Amino acid sequence: MSRLRLALIAGGTSGEREVSLQGAAGVARALDPQKYKVSRYDPATDLPRLAADAAQLDVAFILLHGIHGEDGTMQGFLELLGIPYQGAGVLGSALAMDKNLAKTLYRLHGLPVASWEMASPGDVRDPGPLLERLRPPLVVKPVRQGSSIGMSIVREAGELSGALRQAFAHDRQVMVEEFIRGREITVGVLGNDELTALPLVEVIPGEQYDFFDYEAKYKPGASREVCPAEVGDGIRSKAQEYGLIAHRVLQLRGYSRTDMIVRDGDIFILETNTIPGMTPTSLLPQAAAQAGLSFSALLDRLIELARER
Repeated sequence: MSRLRLALIAGGTSGEREVSLQGAAGVARALDPQKYKVSRYDPATDLPRLAADAAQLDVAFILLHGIHGEDGTMQGFLELLGIPYQGAGVLGSALAMDKNLAKTLYRLHGLPVASWEMASPGDVRDPGPLLERLRPPLVVKPVRQGSSIGMSIVREAGELSGALRQAFAHDRQVMVEEFIRGREITVGVLGNDELTALPLVEVIPGEQYDFFDYEAKYKPGASREVCPAEVGDGIRSKAQEYGLIAHRVLQLRGYSRTDMIVRDGDIFILETNTIPGMTPTSLLPQAAAQAGLSFSALLDRLIELARER
């Protein structure tokens, strides 16, 4: 059987470039060389080469995070080139990347979310109107960034201006939402038409972290993950149901990972990732392993789903 010619697309120009490259290195090692002939492409430099090679490629594996990777941009480029790829399409990628639109859709479909408001640049100078509608503690975040870049926790009213200024440095749209303290869990979903919810993973940041920020995510030993999460059957089944609903609401395909907070038995949806971290120890691969899929088998399955559609 001839090998599939696979374009592994990683790097890019977002603030998550290094995370992307690290993940791609692990994926390249895990792909079976008897099944795949892998060519690497970095969108920062290699888009003309990718376009020139398109006719010789069978499938693409996108391992980009953030702007121009998860937002539908690369997905649209591959659509034009006629190269199938794993994961969400243009619409789903764009919807999930926009935290404001995603939360609006969650709420319209009955999924519980924290209260939030959209900020304006004028709120940096005078955050009073925001503070009339939302009380600290608050989460301030850029609408279209990942890995908690530009995000901060506001515990006192006087901290809000600085947090807004930091977030606006990363995006022209910024949201301010109620901070919900609880247990952070995540739910992976696999499939195109027929969906499977994976076992839950609980993320426990070190005591020095207020939340699962960039350092807590990527610094070795900074956080602990528990898979399967030690929650009751009711929480587990409800969280998996919510993960499936979020996947469908956002028009996703292939796979996704929806992050949630559990507080006093209630679950609140945070956001959905369309290109989750993809190293053997990342959250979704951990959940897949618990469900019986090795890292290599998970990659095979995602590539099958890409070519299926």
